[in-house]
Amino acid sequence: MRFHTRKWVKPEDLNANGTLFGGRLLEWIDEEAAIYSIIQLENQKVVTKFMSEIDFKSSAKQGDIVEIGIDVVKFGRASLVLGAEVRNKMTRETIITISNIVMVNIGPDGKALPHGKTEIEYVADRL
Repeated sequence: MRFHTRKWVKPEDLNANGTLFGGRLLEWIDEEAAIYSIIQLENQKVVTKFMSEIDFKSSAKQGDIVEIGIDVVKFGRASLVLGAEVRNKMTRETIITISNIVMVNIGPDGKALPHGKTEIEYVADRL
């Protein structure tokens, strides 16, 4: 799992219990999955189709720094299946895991478009 993004948990990210609001965390994961897919598929038009079971393992509180990790599970014909983990940057304790996030490559007509990718590519290798 490669951890790409860090977020600082601020007061506006908290729920009524004083811990990180799950909806905010899912927003961060969805954005990270979209950015990762855009770079991998070389297309700015990708959409989230599906997220599998979301497993909350621990919580985060104000002031914590969390990091979001994304990994490719598989390449589909027009999709990319990702896995995600969020953990506390300082303690390395896992906060949440998601086994499958399906991102779909979209063409100009708004429909699924085959992407032709079969393996992870790094931007440095494209240059």
